Amino acid sequence: LVATTSVVATYAPVLFWMRAVQVQILLLVVPFLLAKGAPITGLRSTLGPAGRDRLDRMLGSRSAVIVASPAATSLAILATPWLLYLTPWYVASLQNPVAGAMTRITLVVVGFGYFYARLQIDPVPRRYHQLISVVITIGESIADGLLGLVLWLGPLIATSYYMGLHRDWGPGLRTDQSIGAGVLWLLGDVLGLPFLITLMRALSADERIR
Repeated sequence: LVATTSVVATYAPVLFWMRAVQVQILLLVVPFLLAKGAPITGLRSTLGPAGRDRLDRMLGSRSAVIVASPAATSLAILATPWLLYLTPWYVASLQNPVAGAMTRITLVVVGFGYFYARLQIDPVPRRYHQLISVVITIGESIADGLLGLVLWLGPLIATSYYMGLHRDWGPGLRTDQSIGAGVLWLLGDVLGLPFLITLMRALSADERIR
């Protein structure tokens, strides 16, 4: 609701930095909360024996092991913002309602796959030691900062689109993008803290079991 019906949704097509807030909510906050709700476990509990067997076979397949691996899901969540901001995808998602809706869905799906594979609250195709997730998270924070630097110091994104809005209020295009770069970098790290805390607790639990 915050990302798609509030002031964030109203100004996301107008201000670069507000669009960055929306992207972070859809990519990090919503999927994290969904994964914490263990939807696969909930779905499995509603199925009959035959349905549970089919779901278990699907989760145990080789393709599921590859797609839901920490490496694949981490690569997807790292690549998605780079592709969104540095390709025509960004403008298309702002101008075309269908592309915008598909973008929002894609962000949530990519984020959910990431947190599903890393939190391992639900049944997963293959379980990994939580120390791997902690190490990956540290590396991801560096990659997020790199994208922030590119947007902060690099050329303006979607210049024709934003100039075509004829906005005569708020920050200029460069300041707007600089604020958005800070949102992607700093807000991303802040929003990642609950995830990191959850990983550390899971790591402690694994060590106690061992």
